[in-house]
Amino acid sequence: MKRRHFLNQSAGLTLGVMGGTRALGVLPGSGPVEQPRKKAVVQPYPLAITMWEFSWLERRWPGAGYEDWDRALSELVDRGYDAVRIDAFPHLIHHEPEKEFMLLPHWSVQDWGSPGINRVQVQPNLNKFLEKCREYGVRVGLSSWFRKDEEDLRLKLDTPEKLGEAWLSVLASIQEGGLLDTIFYVDLCNEWTGPAWCPYFVNDPPEAVWTGWHTDKSREWMQRSIAVVKEAYPRIPCTFSFTGEVNSETLTKKGFHMLDFLEPHIWMTSYNGGEFYNRVGYAFELFDQAGYRNMALHGEKVYRENIDYWKQGLTGQIRMAASWSGQENQPLITTECWGVVDYKDWPLLDWGYVKELCALGTAEAAKTGRWLAISTSNFCGPQFVGMWRDRAWHRELTDLIHRSPVSKELSGSLLAARMQETAGA
Repeated sequence: MKRRHFLNQSAGLTLGVMGGTRALGVLPGSGPVEQPRKKAVVQPYPLAITMWEFSWLERRWPGAGYEDWDRALSELVDRGYDAVRIDAFPHLIHHEPEKEFMLLPHWSVQDWGSPGINRVQVQPNLNKFLEKCREYGVRVGLSSWFRKDEEDLRLKLDTPEKLGEAWLSVLASIQEGGLLDTIFYVDLCNEWTGPAWCPYFVNDPPEAVWTGWHTDKSREWMQRSIAVVKEAYPRIPCTFSFTGEVNSETLTKKGFHMLDFLEPHIWMTSYNGGEFYNRVGYAFELFDQAGYRNMALHGEKVYRENIDYWKQGLTGQIRMAASWSGQENQPLITTECWGVVDYKDWPLLDWGYVKELCALGTAEAAKTGRWLAISTSNFCGPQFVGMWRDRAWHRELTDLIHRSPVSKELSGSLLAARMQETAGA
């Protein structure tokens, strides 16, 4: 990667604790809106975190939610959140950071990212976004869904070392902009070893995909790729995020010493082998609305018919994850979670029961003392209007997160130390 300076560092921006005074103002391209406090209340942990994945860069057309970063971040802070997890597009930065790439849609039915083809330029936009995050007191976790471009450059990451080197390119470009102090962790791959997000990796056995992160080959890849990053950036916590039902079998998956923390994605819908979606008739369709038709017709009905059963399926997974954290003596972060995996503003889809489950999951995770950062859902972004507009719901849960305890032994973790360092950035 050619070394270049992506931002003028003369701005000298700093973080601080700001008051809660608000005034009525006007944002570009909008009518009068309530202007919340400028910066988040700075605290080390636990943090209230949300996932803005690749939407922060892709969804910038009018009305997509992220066309005005000031507005999006201002509303995020006003809802009590301290951190975001975003896609840094490492394969694209590693190839050519300032090139404009054509991205192909991963789906058309979801509201994460683009439903059609789109063009993105990762740098200097990544550093510009990080500069905004610093201004608003929002810390950033980096991840990647390895979005597919026309050349499918992600397939070039066919060794653990190449994966690690791609992340070195990201961190070097951020460091050149003087913004490394905004980053509090790196998740080298979202939901490892799912083929949708890491098609460059073939597990052993090959059929061990979404829940195959515990295999010997997977461990080797995690170990070797993280080692590349750690050699240059030993103070930045690294992990790989996972998905799949968290149950007693999870406790048999031991020895993840290469990870600085665990990031399981936990949903009620994963319980009992995906029973809820099986009963509803939702099959993660990417370009077909059939799944959402079934969710509209059957989703809430199936939930309401046996509320306690589904709630226990969620809380049991959370307690199991806390036990796994204690067994491994590693802290937890969860950024995708609690109710249903997929949802959106759509006819006959009510947010009520989704928020009910998400509130339960947030509270259950918070009281365990094992999470250093907790999300309230994976729909906490401006494109999900029905979830985003309920400011009081978000503030109640983010306040709960901030009041929650943290187990004493986790205060000595690298993740806790990095959170302390970035709190005063």
